[in-house]
Amino acid sequence: MKEFKYLINGNLYTATLVKMKEDVTEIDVNGKSYSVTSCNSNKKPVVYSRPAQASEPLGSLPAAASGQVKAVKAPLPGNIMSIDCKVGDTVKKGQKIIVLEAMKMENTIPADIDGKVSEILVRKGDTVLEGVDLVILLS
Repeated sequence: MKEFKYLINGNLYTATLVKMKEDVTEIDVNGKSYSVTSCNSNKKPVVYSRPAQASEPLGSLPAAASGQVKAVKAPLPGNIMSIDCKVGDTVKKGQKIIVLEAMKMENTIPADIDGKVSEILVRKGDTVLEGVDLVILLS
């Protein structure tokens, strides 16, 4: 069972995905069960999310006038286990910058280019989807 926590208008909600079967999804929210039916019976419901906004700035460097700006993206959905760099660090191509847990396996996410860490867009514990920007590098 997958569990999600949401803070909506100052109220904490815990939603647990109980089961998905064809176009019906059962969800438990704060102890109350809901049966949700998809309007498109040909497809399973899709959950879209984006990284949570940081409560405090994670920091960033100004973009360089010249040089390449490269976003390191999540190769698959999962949870951020560790962030092995900080804003301002110089990293080499292939160097481990993030560890992403997916399906109970830890996946090392390397830097795509030699460069300097300009922004870190996620925090330890965040859940991300495939293709989400994790770190911005400047070459």
